[in-house]
Amino acid sequence: MIPFLSLSRLHKQIIAVTADIILLPLTFCLAIWLRHDGLNSWLLHQYGLLITALPLISIPIFIKLGLYRAVIRFIDHKIVYVVVFGVTLSVIALGALGTFTQTAGYSRAVFGIYWVSAILYVTASRFLARSYLLRASGVKGVVRVAIYGAGQAGTQLASALRAGNEYLPVAFIDDKKELNKASIAGIKVHTADDLPNLIARYNFKEILLAMPSLSKLQQKHILDKLEPLKVKIKVTPPIKSLINGELRVQDIREVEIEDLLGRDPVEPNPDLISACITNKSVLVTGAGGSIGSELCRQIIRQRPSRLILLEMSEFGLYAIEQELAELQRSLGLKIELLPFLSSVLETEKCTRIMRTFGVETVYHAAAYKHVPLVEHNPIEGIRNNVFGTLSVAKAAMAAGVKSFVLISTDKAVRPTNVMGSTKRFAELILQAFSRVQAKGASKTRFCMVRFGNVLGSSGSVVPLFRKQIMAGGPLTLTHPEITRYFMTIPEAAQLVLQASAMGQGGDVFVLDMGDPVKIIDLATRMVHLSGLDVLSDLTPDGTIEINHVGLRPGEKLYEELLIGENVEGTEHPLIMRAQEVEIPWVILEGLLNKLEEACANFDHEEVRELLLRTVAEYTPQCGIEDFIWRAKRHLPEAGDTTLH
Repeated sequence: MIPFLSLSRLHKQIIAVTADIILLPLTFCLAIWLRHDGLNSWLLHQYGLLITALPLISIPIFIKLGLYRAVIRFIDHKIVYVVVFGVTLSVIALGALGTFTQTAGYSRAVFGIYWVSAILYVTASRFLARSYLLRASGVKGVVRVAIYGAGQAGTQLASALRAGNEYLPVAFIDDKKELNKASIAGIKVHTADDLPNLIARYNFKEILLAMPSLSKLQQKHILDKLEPLKVKIKVTPPIKSLINGELRVQDIREVEIEDLLGRDPVEPNPDLISACITNKSVLVTGAGGSIGSELCRQIIRQRPSRLILLEMSEFGLYAIEQELAELQRSLGLKIELLPFLSSVLETEKCTRIMRTFGVETVYHAAAYKHVPLVEHNPIEGIRNNVFGTLSVAKAAMAAGVKSFVLISTDKAVRPTNVMGSTKRFAELILQAFSRVQAKGASKTRFCMVRFGNVLGSSGSVVPLFRKQIMAGGPLTLTHPEITRYFMTIPEAAQLVLQASAMGQGGDVFVLDMGDPVKIIDLATRMVHLSGLDVLSDLTPDGTIEINHVGLRPGEKLYEELLIGENVEGTEHPLIMRAQEVEIPWVILEGLLNKLEEACANFDHEEVRELLLRTVAEYTPQCGIEDFIWRAKRHLPEAGDTTLH
């Protein structure tokens, strides 16, 4: 079995041609025998010329039609048409030869019987060879899979899998009752209820969900049904993401959290998404970050006249500039891209950039957002998140920017950590500026958009869990009750762009994040859909352990999106406008001056006190966690030589 598989393609073609040279004449003899109720030397002599000429006529025709070029393991029903056409041509040629060389004539029935018999032989021999080769290749470690979805996408996928050496489709699963027990591309169709028995019978290791036209909610229902089977699940992307609508092996991907959330993205309002961008000069701070870079990708598709990238990370700025330049080329756009390596704290430079290049819209995404890191480095967190926002906002007003959008977070709502309190502080600054401007000449329109965790951002739990599952565990979870909202980065960025067009001044927009997700449920589902089980008292045979390591400094169990209940809808179904408590600029300015002085003096106690006074809802969940401050509290007093 294996030596045959190791033969070269040329040798396999020679074997196929040799078999036809021998068996086609035998098939013709069978036709003679059936027509004349027997076979004798006289009949062999009468038809001798045709028997001899048959392979000389048929083989060249088969070669010309590509019958021997087809890879037997991956043939499908289309080969039947080739066989019928090829055999028909050979029979016509054979009949013509008989007409010109035989005066006594031949029985026409012999040609008819041979035509049917030859089609059956050639077709059956190819499909029998395919079955043999597929079974033989299974010995070499091909993964046996079931395909969920017996429609066009499933059939395309089955053909694509047969063209490779990695997967062997052994069953179709489909919920349509009329397809039950049917055979498609040589593979039997079963119902989902049969899956437990099918797994035991066929021993397949993966289920490939080939239903790209499903909505996210429908897909989630199927994944919910498949999860208890503890078989690895892979899915296909939406139909609009497929090249030419054709499903390929490389389109199959791992289950992502967005598949588990069941959220169908709302189509963007083209008027809203382009209002602050098209034919305008746009600046994005933090352009190299996860949110900032996605904003840039979507902004460039709306054809601004100029896109300015502001980023303090050299590599981050280089990476996003190169990506956007390539995106421009692929889309056939000519947009001026200007990368600036700078901190948002450089007010004068930000002002010069905005004035020089006539910036009309600013998306302020630059921020430190990793909760434990900011908790351990609170002064830097305050400088970047609070004074960075103050700096860019002042520059925008000085340069006459029309629209300024702050990317905020759900952690700004009743914050329990420094990061959340700094983002709420930034919101208060923009709200105060909006009220001051309403009485003055400056016309910069400030608004902020608040949302929860975005999938795939730096620090996201999903890629961490996937990495830990691939390593065999354990999965590290801070607390069994921890709950979070989730949204994809593209969806969040898209909603930010639309919300920016609806701002009237000082607006706090809140994105509808759907239902909150318990992280332990997410971790368990990811394990199950990877074909594994969680190790616990109820499942002692599980292979993946989940360890609870405790809440990190400043981390809270539940995130919220609203401080109060005063919220109203907007013209977009997933965007709400919240009415939050504000602090007048005359009061806030004094607090900012004191906070700046406390930061300059590294007076962490005063910093904590000022955050508590400014952000009324701030309730720290831990003490001061700054590394230097904590280390100094354990150093000996001056003149004390005792080691502690």
